[in-house]
Amino acid sequence: MKKMVGIRFKKPGKIYFFDPENLNLNTKDLVIVETSMGEELGEVVISKRNMPEEKIVSPLKKVIRIATPKDIKHHEENKKKEQEAFKICEEKIKKYNLDMHLTDVEYKFDNSKILFYFTADGRIDFRELVKDLAAVFKTRIELRQIGVRDEVKRIGGNGICGRELCCCSFLNDFETVSIKMAKEQNLSLNPSKISGNCGRLMCCLKYEQQAYEDKLERLPKVNSIVKTPDGEGIIDSVETLKEIVRVKFKDEDDDIFYKKYPASEIKIIKSATTDTMNEEEKENLKELQELEKLEIADKENATNDEI
Repeated sequence: MKKMVGIRFKKPGKIYFFDPENLNLNTKDLVIVETSMGEELGEVVISKRNMPEEKIVSPLKKVIRIATPKDIKHHEENKKKEQEAFKICEEKIKKYNLDMHLTDVEYKFDNSKILFYFTADGRIDFRELVKDLAAVFKTRIELRQIGVRDEVKRIGGNGICGRELCCCSFLNDFETVSIKMAKEQNLSLNPSKISGNCGRLMCCLKYEQQAYEDKLERLPKVNSIVKTPDGEGIIDSVETLKEIVRVKFKDEDDDIFYKKYPASEIKIIKSATTDTMNEEEKENLKELQELEKLEIADKENATNDEI
């Protein structure tokens, strides 16, 4: 067994595990840790605990010390410098007439590097900008292109559910979200209803997707012809999580009526091969497909440069 603690460098942000050695650490303690990019100041968010060594991917880097008042003051000074660096970089972007939007600036704790985060619709040639910034700040400069999801994560906000955005509270990594998920969850194919603050498909579509996929494997599709205890009918809708289907019937006078059944009580006579969509859904689908393309482009365009 190996002792470890969970450290987060900013909220929201990913939690990393470190070796606390013999330090007595509690949650909310500020500490200085060793990272691949030098020393960093972080907050203990998971207290000391034992972890089987086979579950640890690589050797844990060490917590160097509990942050001193001097460390905390230096960190606060860096935060002030970040604001000034933000203004300077924005002026330089205008100077070079670059089609990019600066979103954040981050000073490394030991002042060995300054990172500038930005968004852009495509790849940007910012080599001259990097050289200019390096001449101003006399340290290593890195420009890092991020997607709009990352931008909103850094800005923060609330979702349509009224809660703080998932990416700002607990979501560490962005997983791919697709239109297929919305369709399988019987959600309206309306971009305004299934898009997040970032303008991309909402991350929460991913949460229940596995449950839907498991159930849909054994449930009939809409428009399938089925046999029920009351005769043959056509599946009109499916309540996936409850495993209940609504069946459309015609009586002797050709009047239409509906009745619900547990999926276990019906038998498929002829399965539907394709899902039907009305004209509004087809039009919305085009817009949603563009959102998917933008998400792919965000990942392809993500790049960085440093000097």
